[in-house]
Amino acid sequence: MNSLLDTPIEYLKGVGPQRGDLLRKELNIHKYSHLVNLYPNRYIDRTRYYTINQLSTTNSEVQIIGKIVHIKTVDQGKAKTRLVATFTDDTGQMELVWFQGQKWIKESLKLNVSYVIFGKIMQFGATFNMAHPEMELLDEHKASLRSAMQPVYPSTEKLSNKGISNKVINKMMQQLFVETQAKFAETLPDYLLKELKLIPKNAAVFNIHFPKNQELLSQAQFRLKFEELFFIQLQLITKNLVGKHKIKGHPFEKVGENFNEFYQNHLPFELTNAQKRVLKEIRNDMGSHAQMNRLLQGDVGSGKTIVALMCMLLAKDNGFQSCLMAPTEILATQHFNGLTELANQLNISIKLLTGSTKTADRKIIHEALENGSLDILIGTHALLEDKVQFQNLGLAVIDEQHRFGVEQRSKLWKKNEIPPHVLVMTATPIPRTLAMSLYGDLDISVIDELPPGRKPIKTVHQFDSNRLKVWKFIKDEIAKGRQIYIVYPLIQESEKMDFKDLMDGYESISRDFPLPHYSISIVHGKMKPAEKEAEMKRFSEGKTNIMVATTVIEVGVNVPNASVMIIESAERFGLSQLHQLRGRVGRGAEQSYCILMTSFKLNNDTKTRLETMVRTNDGFEIAEVDLRLRGPGDIMGTQQSGVVNLQIADLVKDRDILQLARNYALRLLKDDASMTKPEHLTLRNVFLELSKKKNIWNYIS
Repeated sequence: MNSLLDTPIEYLKGVGPQRGDLLRKELNIHKYSHLVNLYPNRYIDRTRYYTINQLSTTNSEVQIIGKIVHIKTVDQGKAKTRLVATFTDDTGQMELVWFQGQKWIKESLKLNVSYVIFGKIMQFGATFNMAHPEMELLDEHKASLRSAMQPVYPSTEKLSNKGISNKVINKMMQQLFVETQAKFAETLPDYLLKELKLIPKNAAVFNIHFPKNQELLSQAQFRLKFEELFFIQLQLITKNLVGKHKIKGHPFEKVGENFNEFYQNHLPFELTNAQKRVLKEIRNDMGSHAQMNRLLQGDVGSGKTIVALMCMLLAKDNGFQSCLMAPTEILATQHFNGLTELANQLNISIKLLTGSTKTADRKIIHEALENGSLDILIGTHALLEDKVQFQNLGLAVIDEQHRFGVEQRSKLWKKNEIPPHVLVMTATPIPRTLAMSLYGDLDISVIDELPPGRKPIKTVHQFDSNRLKVWKFIKDEIAKGRQIYIVYPLIQESEKMDFKDLMDGYESISRDFPLPHYSISIVHGKMKPAEKEAEMKRFSEGKTNIMVATTVIEVGVNVPNASVMIIESAERFGLSQLHQLRGRVGRGAEQSYCILMTSFKLNNDTKTRLETMVRTNDGFEIAEVDLRLRGPGDIMGTQQSGVVNLQIADLVKDRDILQLARNYALRLLKDDASMTKPEHLTLRNVFLELSKKKNIWNYIS
């Protein structure tokens, strides 16, 4: 049966080479099986037939049975014409209109024969008309394999222009079901179908394309969504289990003097319960003989860095080196400063390696790494260079991992015979549904409480017209000795415009906050790294009161004295970006504020974003709203969005089905990890077939 589904699409009756080529290019349909899996976006109810006297402009799309009694071509001026047909039934008459393809349509129309027409209704004066209706002879309409719920398939402008309309795709689908006799192999074990009351694969595939009613359609959708998510979870969990069994790790068996000395005598503050819980999870992982692969999620300022340092001290106690890789120089430098300060009482050597490290210093670092005298190396992509060789790398910490590609990370693994333990840290809270799909092969730890003494940041939304009030507030804060960030949006397409926005803003701020009372730092993308560094330094040392910047400062500037974040044109930022920027303040003991400045013209999504920011500081809640507004692909950025090109399931709407699928996948693999029990053989074959495909999961990690 399967071999038939592998047939190239052009062999399907009614497709041929030209259409086949279009389907390949536009919808990625190469074979029969790809067409079967082209699921409708929505359905139109075709159970009802209207009569002409029942029409009103509130009917969006209607179908009517009647006859064409007259056809004429009407001149529209400027050498344009339209084709108009008079269409009647027993209750009245209306007009059908065509602007394109008139010659062909005129030749094909039959007078005084019963047609079923379908389309959108418009009213001009007292007359109703329908432009470019779908038309079918009544006899053919009665005979066709049509469902009451008419499917509407995904399409593109090019397909429509080349005459591959929804009706044509529908016809292709009917032909496919005739040729395959609608036989599709079952992929799930019997007991699963029974337990979950799932309809068989055959019925599901038929009813997704030709549902007789809403009930059958819902059953088909549930079955196919569950199946899709179930196989993805099987893949991810298997990968995790294989990792734990096959990939040996260095066992960090002892908790030694460095860890204990730091924990007992040098902790800057008491660890939160969340930090203690996470440390315990990590220690269990690193103490086993398997390689750790753990994702550590924690909001900005939740204390991930201390957890990372303590893991590195464990590595040192067991005779291993560690590295920490960050996406930008600013962030790497900040980690370096933070860790050096935390570990200054301990006998530990820490070095920083970035693109701007001088050659002489590099040489020293390379030697110290190879002879084992360097314990911790912090850096950017520079860590991946072939010259960087460790004596024995035991732990790799990766910060903000969605900014690193898979190939880059695998380079780190190869620096050792036995791969190091991996701790991935992110301050971008990932909604649980996405985490289960994107990082289902990683174990996940969450730090979900802030260190004591931190006050929640107060967030307000102000319109540009209230600027004077905001400026007065800033002056009051500066008078108390605080510092201020003012951030302008950065939109790649229009760097010139951004630069102008930033410079205009800078000039007006300089007028309103003149020297010698106030001093201002400025940081933007056109500056050289050394200049940026110098400006940042002036601000962090308190030599300037205000930092005017583009979003370069989104990740990784730590100035505890900065207590106000003003985000200009906040409507031009995404939710997660607003949340990240807000996290730059609130790092000291003082009350901090975030002020979102916007113009008056705001659409509904923007209003939701701003209201969410004002209402909550909880990164996970913000991530959930973000996922709802933007969809999964956008959240992960293009390089990660492949994972969420699902054919029928939707990670936002179907989170309950995803959770169900994950639970069943876990249960099945616990009971039969190799899927070799008789009842799992079909499942195993489907699983192996899917694993061969470079589809959506292989790049994950």
